Amino acid sequence: MQNNKTVIIFLVKFFGTYSLLFLLYSFYLTKNQKAIEVFSCAPITQLVAEQSNSLLNVFGFEGKIEQSQSELSINLFVDNVVVAKIIEGCNSISIIILFISFIVSFASGVKKTLIYLVFGSLLIYAVNILRIVVIVIAIYKYPQYQNVLHSIIFPSIIYGITFLLWFLWVQKFSNIKR
Repeated sequence: MQNNKTVIIFLVKFFGTYSLLFLLYSFYLTKNQKAIEVFSCAPITQLVAEQSNSLLNVFGFEGKIEQSQSELSINLFVDNVVVAKIIEGCNSISIIILFISFIVSFASGVKKTLIYLVFGSLLIYAVNILRIVVIVIAIYKYPQYQNVLHSIIFPSIIYGITFLLWFLWVQKFSNIKR
C-alpha cells in the first residue's frame, strides 16, 4: 500500500505542477504572441533567436534574424539564406516545464530544490541555445542531412541533458528512500 501511495503522490505533484506551469505559459503566450494580420513571436522566443544569432556570429558565421511575416516563427539567416525557423517549441520553455515538474515531484527541501531548479533550467536553456546554433551550422554545411539532424540528433541532445539532470537529482540530491 505504501508503494501505491508514493506513486500517487508523485503523480499528483507531477501533473499538478505541470498543469499549473503549462496554464501559466499558455496565458503568457496568449498575451504575448500575435498571429492575426501581423505575426509576432513571444519575447522569450525572440530572445532565444537573438541569443542564437549572437552566438552564431561569435562562431564566425554571418547570421541575422527576422520575424516571419507569414507565420509565428523567426527566420534565422546565414549569409542571407534562411537556414532555420525558430518557433515557440524551440525556446526550451516546454522542456523546462517538464524538468521542473519532475524535480518538484521528488522535492528534497525547499532550498536544495530551488537551487537545482534554477541551475537545471539555466543549463537546459543554455544547451538549447548551443543546440540551435550547432543545428544551424550543420544544416548550413550539410543541408542533405536536415531531417536527421532536426528530427533525431538534436532533440536527443535536449532530452538527453534533461534526463541526465533528472537522473542526477534522483541519485544524488532527492530524499527518495532507496
